[in-house]
Amino acid sequence: MKLPVNLIEEELKIFEEKFKDAAKSNVSMLDRIMRYVVKRKGKQLRPMFVFLSARLGGAVNETTYRAASLVELLHTATLVHDDVVDDALERRGFFSVYALWKNKASVLVGDYLLAKGLLLSLDNNDFQILKFLSEAVRQMSEGELLQMEKSRSLNLDEKIYFEIIRNKTASLLASACAAGIWSTTKNEEAADRMKKFGDKVGIAFQIKDDLFDYAGKDIGKPTGNDIKEKKLTLPLIYTLNKVEKETRRKIIYIIKNENTRKEKVKYIVDAVEKIGYH
Repeated sequence: MKLPVNLIEEELKIFEEKFKDAAKSNVSMLDRIMRYVVKRKGKQLRPMFVFLSARLGGAVNETTYRAASLVELLHTATLVHDDVVDDALERRGFFSVYALWKNKASVLVGDYLLAKGLLLSLDNNDFQILKFLSEAVRQMSEGELLQMEKSRSLNLDEKIYFEIIRNKTASLLASACAAGIWSTTKNEEAADRMKKFGDKVGIAFQIKDDLFDYAGKDIGKPTGNDIKEKKLTLPLIYTLNKVEKETRRKIIYIIKNENTRKEKVKYIVDAVEKIGYH
């Protein structure tokens, strides 16, 4: 996703330092982990949306920087917890916190990041921004649990898929956009409009990410990983609704019973790619 980063270059530089300060700890082990996390941060897409949304309403201010830090703290907390849940040893091409410091430390690090974000807003009376982001965390948790539930039953329904990704992915981006413009306008109507915008962008982002799982080129995400995790993504749902009954039964059987076998995963990937070209 290409964003007009040149418009917020100065804001992003200032944010780098503010985020480091926000993540600091007086506990040496925790501070060491925090430095590791900050050093290996991602593209900071969500803080970018905070700043770009804020610029629509006026000049970026301290409330905006706090909103961006809160978004990034919460997002990082969910990633650290996700790695524990998924037993993931890598994150963005590096060892995950879970791989280096194991379960207990990872769960506590995620909790610490969440608490730091909450206190950052509460200490500065940013109650509306905290409300935006707390709602997103609730939705993200519900989305993850709904996906777990439906993965077990293989309930292949597009409506459920969109409910899952709206909660899991789009909710945080939507809240980032709402928090951004609120920080410069304090306007509820503007925040609501930007929340809807972020929701649509987040859904599009997740659909694109799901398509990557069926791409043959190196994109930084292992091909077929969603199949191994029994995730019901749109390409798979679309394929199952298009193929003949025998192929459909075979795909479902593989997902349920043979989803870790490379040749079986490849069979599904090939089937999805074939349907996608029609």
